[in-house]
This record gives sequence, C-alpha cells and structure tokens, in this order.
Amino acid sequence: MSNKVIVYTDGGSRGNPGPSALGIVIVTSEEGEDIFGKNKKERSYSEYLGVKTNNEAEYEAVVFALKKLKQLLGKKNTNEVGVEIRTDSELMYSQINGLYKIKEPSLQKFFVEIWNLKQDFKNVFFKHIPREENKLADKLVNIELDKSS
Repeated sequence: MSNKVIVYTDGGSRGNPGPSALGIVIVTSEEGEDIFGKNKKERSYSEYLGVKTNNEAEYEAVVFALKKLKQLLGKKNTNEVGVEIRTDSELMYSQINGLYKIKEPSLQKFFVEIWNLKQDFKNVFFKHIPREENKLADKLVNIELDKSS
C-alpha cells in the first residue's frame, strides 16, 4: 500500500457566483499500483457543480478528492495513507490551516465536512502552490465548464 498520495485540487466559476466545476488529479508515490492497478500512477476527475461561488467550488474540490480517495482505497486502507492536498487557492489554504477565519456560512459547512473526512486518513496536509503548478486540475475545471455551456 502506498503510504502517501498527492492530490492537486482546483475549483472555479465563471461569474461569482456562476456556473462552476471542480477538477482533481491524484498522484501516488512509488507503490501506486495498489491503488490504481498496475503501472497506473495518476487519475484525474472533474465534475460540473452548477451555480456556486469560486470559493465554494475550491472547497468542493477537496471534499470530492477525499471522498474519491476513500472510495479508491477502501475504508479499511485509508488510515494507512497520508494525503498531501495541493491547492492554488490562498484563501482556502489559509482558512483550512486556521490562518484566516471562515466568515461565510456556506464555507463553514465545507470546512466541517473536510475536517470529518480527514479523520479517516493517516494524516492530511495542505500545501499552497502557484497556479502554474496546478495546470492539469485547472484544465479539468475548464473542460467541465466548456461542456456545460
């Protein structure tokens, strides 16, 4: 079983609020075969969310990623895996790490859901990355938005 998984997450909306989508890319470390099958080290997912704010879409991407990991790993294996979530959302990163208060009620509910999902894993670590390092997740968001318009 791979002991670390890296997840790139992105959410976006066209208009704020407006049509929204999420994109995630899950990358395994050296022993990724146990999660995805032989020689498969990466999986990507996207989903149209309807009308949301950009920040709601960013949070929904993390919720989606943690749920998808639980599904892929199976409930009994999640506690053996550390997860590094990489996001280009400075606001979400700062709120999840307690640097900023969460004033929007809609975001507070996502924070609680993420907190609860985190408990199933060995550990969950958030890392803020520049947009240039999150191009694939961003591309998935735009593909979903283009399909729905």
